[in-house]
Amino acid sequence: VLLRVIYSPPQNYPLYIRSIPTENELKFHYTVHTSLDVVDEKISAMGKALVDQRELYLGLLYPTEDYKVYGYVTNSKVKFVMVVDSSNTALRDNEIRSMFRKLHNSYTDIMCNPFYNPGDRIHSRAFDNMVNSMMMQVC
Repeated sequence: VLLRVIYSPPQNYPLYIRSIPTENELKFHYTVHTSLDVVDEKISAMGKALVDQRELYLGLLYPTEDYKVYGYVTNSKVKFVMVVDSSNTALRDNEIRSMFRKLHNSYTDIMCNPFYNPGDRIHSRAFDNMVNSMMMQVC
């Protein structure tokens, strides 16, 4: 089970949501939405030290019985949230970090597209293919 969500600042509305499998999607949305509070807490706790960093990998936001929720924030305050099945022990912290980095690079490519309006939902075949390939590697 894997879910990826990208949230736009400052309203925190989703720009991109992708989950495998698609059943229980509402439960995942609730889990991800509650993680935004944890992301905001971590950002405020880090304070000015966070501004100096180029990469804002927040790590494990919180574990539940069934899932682990990870977070990443760009320097423009766009939030990436990933939910992974807790039974997946093969996934290490550095692999999660590299997946977020890859996701951030693809997001940056979308932002550079002159036909994309910032703040709109992401509808890109290339971005979908990249996310699908990352999700298949994990599952």
